[in-house]
Amino acid sequence: MDGVRILTDPLLTHRLGLLHRHAEAVAHLVEDIEIDAVLISHAHHDHLHMPSLRRLGGRPRIIVPRGLGAMCRRTGHDVMEVAAGERFNVGGVELEALHAEHDGGRRPFGPAAEALGYRIAGSSRLYFAGDTDLFAEMAELAGTIDVALLPVWGWGPRLGSGHLDPRRAAEALLRIKPRVAIPIHWGTFYPFAFARFWPHPLGDPPHDFAREAARIAPTTEVRVLAPGEATKLGR
Repeated sequence: MDGVRILTDPLLTHRLGLLHRHAEAVAHLVEDIEIDAVLISHAHHDHLHMPSLRRLGGRPRIIVPRGLGAMCRRTGHDVMEVAAGERFNVGGVELEALHAEHDGGRRPFGPAAEALGYRIAGSSRLYFAGDTDLFAEMAELAGTIDVALLPVWGWGPRLGSGHLDPRRAAEALLRIKPRVAIPIHWGTFYPFAFARFWPHPLGDPPHDFAREAARIAPTTEVRVLAPGEATKLGR
């Protein structure tokens, strides 16, 4: 945005424990370009992945929820801790850390920290939700967001608490009222053996979200992007 490259919750490897990638590799998309900032929403291993941070070139600033700074500085990058409500700048782009309704601690024995979303404001205004469930303060974003990046699933056949499914993500559109919504957090990682008897586990949620959004929030345009696909936002 406006010449500033911002990466969110990078997970660039093919494997994460028992999970493996069911989409094309993405590391080559970011390893050879200069990233200005990385936004980390929370400490779960599929969102804060230390090996992926070490693979990033240049000297990006890593922005993390307060309490995760000491751990993330081991990557050798410049690390900044933030809490919900704090604002800061990267280049000419203003960012604000926002509350997220999600357990953000590092499991099983890592540091405790809150989960965050981020509002990114320049020539366009984006909301990156991280992992979250519905919460009342979402309504305060109405009129301030052009594009909402909303999670619509996860990496397994069921969702635990603190997540948005397609229906609840569509309900979030009624509160946020963005011009465009892009479903995220789907179609990538899945337990290896499960794919044998459930071969298409992660392709349906974004399309279910699009149908629900058309039904209850028709003024928002939904763009479903396959992993690795790009879109231009305009002004």
